[in-house]
Order: sequence, then structure tokens, then C-alpha cells
Amino acid sequence: MVRIGGLASGMDIDTLVGDLMKAERIPLNKLHQKKQIIEWQRDDYRAMNKLLADLDNFIFDGVFRQSTFSKKTVTTSNEAAVSVRNINATSNLNSSISVNRLAESANMVSSSRIGNTNFDPNGKLADQKDNFVTPYNTADTKIYIEAIGKDGSMPAAPVEITIDPANDSLNSVINKINNSNAGVVAFYDSVEGKVSITAKNSGDNTAGAEIKLSGNFLTNQLNLDTDSDIAAGASRGKVGTSAEFTINGLTTTRPTNTFVINGFEYTLKQTTGTNTVTVNSATDEEAVFKSITDFVNKYNETIAGVNSKVTEERFRKYQPLSDEEREGMTEKQAEMWDERAKSGMLRNDSILSGTLNKMRMDLYGRVGNDTDAVNDNYDQLAEIGITTSKNYLDRGKLVIDPNKLREAIKNDPNAIYKLFTNESTVESEQGIARKLRATIKNTITTIEGRAGNAMRTNAQFTLGRNLSSIDKQIDRFEDRLIKVEDRYWRQFTAMEKAIQKANEQSAYLMSQFYSG
Repeated sequence: MVRIGGLASGMDIDTLVGDLMKAERIPLNKLHQKKQIIEWQRDDYRAMNKLLADLDNFIFDGVFRQSTFSKKTVTTSNEAAVSVRNINATSNLNSSISVNRLAESANMVSSSRIGNTNFDPNGKLADQKDNFVTPYNTADTKIYIEAIGKDGSMPAAPVEITIDPANDSLNSVINKINNSNAGVVAFYDSVEGKVSITAKNSGDNTAGAEIKLSGNFLTNQLNLDTDSDIAAGASRGKVGTSAEFTINGLTTTRPTNTFVINGFEYTLKQTTGTNTVTVNSATDEEAVFKSITDFVNKYNETIAGVNSKVTEERFRKYQPLSDEEREGMTEKQAEMWDERAKSGMLRNDSILSGTLNKMRMDLYGRVGNDTDAVNDNYDQLAEIGITTSKNYLDRGKLVIDPNKLREAIKNDPNAIYKLFTNESTVESEQGIARKLRATIKNTITTIEGRAGNAMRTNAQFTLGRNLSSIDKQIDRFEDRLIKVEDRYWRQFTAMEKAIQKANEQSAYLMSQFYSG
């Protein structure tokens, strides 16, 4: 709206009204400042939650996992014959093994060429039907395949594959076989004019053949036997075999050359005859030491971040800038002002202060009791060489005695794992990592109740509801300011009219006076 005043009075009405409105806007500016402060508090709370969530994830992926403490170095005397790696072993390995036989897969091939000189493996079967040595009856559209599984057993039912003679070629049928769950791999060799089928899994089916086929297309057109045992008997393939080996004096078998015993994965690569391969493992002490050190560093980094917020100084005279105030500053001045204004949003915050205290208690309580499986020599953090810094300015940071920690790792890595993760219905007896994670979870939940998260609306957390309330107050106040400004203009306009009228009357009297 364009308003022009002062024509009669000569006064700068626009400036006068503007100055009056500045005073009227002071409460509104305070509402905007209050809103800004709450938004900064909300953002700082969420930053603390992210910090705690990062620590929780770090714990879960590190000292909370048994694999962290069961890292091992494994050596074999003949890597070319037997390789071994640790999967989830909790104790070390010292064994000897000899390989009597490797596991192999059954296979079978066509008994003779399947096509004449005009046969095209990429041609449609309907077009190639007379180019098979045994002409193809396009009514035969089903084939069935059974093959040995990974565990050495046969499936409950064969896999059915449908042939479409109008669209399928020999090669597309082979692709269907290879991409199915039949458990075999097939190919056509154009030089020999034959098809080969091999079981994907090795092993011996003690109850029969490892590959079983049915369907006229397989037996009549592809000249395959009905199972791998018949094919092997006719020298058109071989039967499957299981690996046979002797480990620590015990001779046993497995359907595959790769298997797990006591958390170690063995891979047999060649037979060894009467020779034996020795296998030894040792705890990877450096890897365990690094994992624990990383945990301590992450913990220290987290509590340093939380401490910095609860002790951050609050500069109350530095309130959030209004747009007009910001325009009156240089960019650098505004940046420095904002830094002071944002400081101390969570100073002495009760949630975070309580969390720091609880985390310290989690670290220093005894784990387990006198009758459980926790090693009493390592049931407190200090007993593995981790204590609190004696410098009070460090505010509870942990420090490591590396020699004591290495000794504990060497003596009993599983005891350290229990120290971190012991399970108990009694909270105080739970492992350190377990208690820390519970404390972090409770804190995150409490903070989300106050400051929400990116997935919540303002109505779902305390500060959000406060922000919505302030927004409504701002809307009402802005409506009121519009009415106040209108009132000021009406009053000045009335004054202008009165002055205009007085000026006209004065001019009339003066004209009458001089005309007489």
C-alpha cells in the first residue's frame, strides 16, 4: 500500500510512523529471538544424539562382537595342500591333517553327436527338429533334473524346465538349465557335437546317482543317460566323491573341500598321501589391542564433545540478530556475534550431565559376580589397564596402560570379551559395553522426547511444541501490528485534514480582509 502524508503539515509522516512502529515491534523481535534460541537448542541436542549414536554403533561393531577378540593368525605347513582361516573360533588351533581324497562333482556327457552337419545350436528347435540325429518331437516340452545339494543330499523333487520349440534354441534351453535351481551347469561343444552336464556341488550320494535326468529331449535328442551312475559305468562321465581326510587321528568325510571345524574354515587343495599338514593358530594380539584402543579413543572423543556443550559459556547479552541489526554489521562482525549468541545453549543441561555421570558409573562397576563365568582377575576395567585420567581437566577421559592391556590380551582375550559384553538380568553385573549401550539408548530416547529428530513433526517433541506456540504468537502479533500501523496513519491523516481545513479558512479570511 502506497501512502503519502505531510502535504498539509509539511511533516515526514512516513518516518514518524516508522519510528513509532519500531517501538511497537520490540516485543515481536523478542519472540523471534526466543524462537531462534529454541531452534539452536534443538539443533545442539540433535548433534549430541548423533554423537552418542556414533559411539553406540562403534561399540556394536567393535568391542561388542566376539569376533573382535577372536582374531587369530593361522599358519599351515603346506599352504598348497590345506589352507585354514579363522571364522569364529574362540580357542586356538593345533592340529595335523592329511588329505586322502578330494571332493569332486559328478558329470555326464552325450553318448554320441546330437545333430547332423546342418544342426545349428542357435536355431529354433521347431526349425532344427529334423537336424537332430534322433528327430525332435516338438510335443516333448518338459525336462526334469535332480542334482546333489551343498550338504550332500538330493532334493525332494526334481526341477521342471519347460521348452518352447517355437522360440527356444538348444543354447537357450542350456541357458534355462544353467539359470535354474537344478544345481547343474551344462554346455554344448560344437566340435564334438555333444552336451556336458556337471553338478554344481561336489560330494557322493550314497543312496544313488548325484545327477538324475528325465524327459525325452534330454535322453533322445541330447543322448544323455538318465543318471550320472549309468554315465560313469559307460565311461561317459564320473560319479561324485566326498573329500576324505584324517584330522588329529580321526578319518572323516565332507561333501565339499571347504568346511568348518571348531570355528576354523579348512580348504583342501590337494591330496597329501601319508604326509601330514600341521596347522596352528595364535591370538592376533595387535588386532585386539587396536580394537580396544579405538574404543577408548572413540569414548574419549564422545565425552569431550558432550563436556564441551555442558560447560560452554553462555553470553546472554549476545541475543540473536534481527534482520535490521544484521544489515548494520559487516559479515565478519555478524559471524562473530552469531558464534557468541549460539554459545552455551546446553550449558549445565541435566540430561547430558546425568548421562556423563551414568557412563562413568557404567565403566567402573564390577562386571559379574563371584559365581558366574566372568574371570575375576579381569572383571573391572582397571584390571586390563584402562583407568580415568588423573587430570581433572580431562573430565573423565580414559587412559590406557599399554603393557597391562597387552598382558591381559595375551593371558585371556575371552575374559576381556566377557568384561565388555557379559549378560545378566542384574544390570550392575552386565558387561561394560552392554551397560554403556543401554545408557546411550535411554539418553537418545530422552533427548528425542525434548528435541525430536528429522523424522518427527513439531507436535511430537517438547521444543517443537514450544516453537509452534511461538509461531502462533508471532502471527497474532504481526496481525496486531498491521492494525496499529493503520491506526497511526488514520490519526496522522485526520491531523493533515484538520490542518488543510485550517489553512483553507485562513486563506479565505485573508482574501476577505484584503478585498474590503
